[in-house]
Amino acid sequence: MEGKRNIVVVGGGVIGCTTAYYLSRHPKFNPALHTITLLEAAPSLASGASGKAGGLLGLWAYPSCLVPLSFKLHAELAAEHGGAQKWGYRHLKCGSISATVTKQRIQQMQTLNGDTKAWERLPKQNEAAQELFASTNQPEDLDWIARDLVEGYAEMGAPGASETAQVHPYHFTTSIGELARSGGVDIRTNAKVTNIKSSASEVESVEYLDRESGETKQINDVTDVVVSAGPWTGRVLPKAKVEGLRAHSVVYEADVSAYAVFTDIELPSDFVPEHRAKMGQKRKHKGSVDPEIYARPFGEVYACGEPDKLVPLPETADQVECDEAQCDDIISYIGTVSPVLHSASIKAKQACYLPQHIRFGQESGPLIGGTSVPGIWLAAGHTCWGIQNGPGTGKLMSEFVFDGKATSANISNLDPRKFKV
Repeated sequence: MEGKRNIVVVGGGVIGCTTAYYLSRHPKFNPALHTITLLEAAPSLASGASGKAGGLLGLWAYPSCLVPLSFKLHAELAAEHGGAQKWGYRHLKCGSISATVTKQRIQQMQTLNGDTKAWERLPKQNEAAQELFASTNQPEDLDWIARDLVEGYAEMGAPGASETAQVHPYHFTTSIGELARSGGVDIRTNAKVTNIKSSASEVESVEYLDRESGETKQINDVTDVVVSAGPWTGRVLPKAKVEGLRAHSVVYEADVSAYAVFTDIELPSDFVPEHRAKMGQKRKHKGSVDPEIYARPFGEVYACGEPDKLVPLPETADQVECDEAQCDDIISYIGTVSPVLHSASIKAKQACYLPQHIRFGQESGPLIGGTSVPGIWLAAGHTCWGIQNGPGTGKLMSEFVFDGKATSANISNLDPRKFKV
């Protein structure tokens, strides 16, 4: 551990950037002996989910072995580097609403025959988180949700507790990346990793395509590789079996009170969003929909909808396809319960892929730690909690690489070797 080390971090999302940051801040990091190179396949950092996520942070998130450390580190990073100004770090209130929208509420209703499509839920809340919601009255300052439609409101966690916070994910990830660069990390974009060469006992080199020149380049004498390529991890390290789940979102231009709102909106059974009706489409949703809405700093409101696997994961993050109709669905559903957002301008319609690690048909959480090959480390599969768990993951990866073990938290149940990686 005291000799020369040539460390390569694969992926320029939140996990890769926080890993590079904490590696460069580790007490044992010596720039005279150690080199850290971060390779990102897209033209810029945070091109995938790390730039298009909601940025919600919660002590009630999962996995519980990682969340407390990462939530604490978010606060420490913000205090040290001016996170409130640079990436919008702040605490906010969190609640859940249930609402029923009648036909009379919807201006243009059409009765169309066609296939119904059940709404699929994002894996944001597990059962433990749902049990933390406590019924109460809708707060007075939550004035951008139509009070007359809300049948129930539940607050997350204990009243007055600071258990929910947020960052702007793009600003957070890119800021941490730049801090890593200032700490000595060599960041290379448009660098798509094509091969990690290794033997049974050690890693040897990393090969990547320079997408600007078209040349294949190689980093030799590599001692450590941290694979943190989000949903592309399965392409770089197939044994990891991390795959992508596409999620759409929209960003409104609106300055509203600081709330994260989970919804359960019951729509008329024959409701078809107006934009689909105009296109002659007959797709309708049966039952309820549950878009999530987060007020954000800098005059924004973020909302996300259901995931899908309709389009395979592209080669790089800058090639992700956005289905505008799915974004318009989100806008349509939210417009039924929020007059403020119904009239707000749309700043962005976007899509990204969330990295999932699936075993036995169920999401098994992130994989963080060593693999069967000494020197190859894995940090991926964080689904929709990558921003929340980024600092904790990065901190622990720096300990794995320089100390040989994680000391800041016990994450033995996230060991990739448990899944034969």
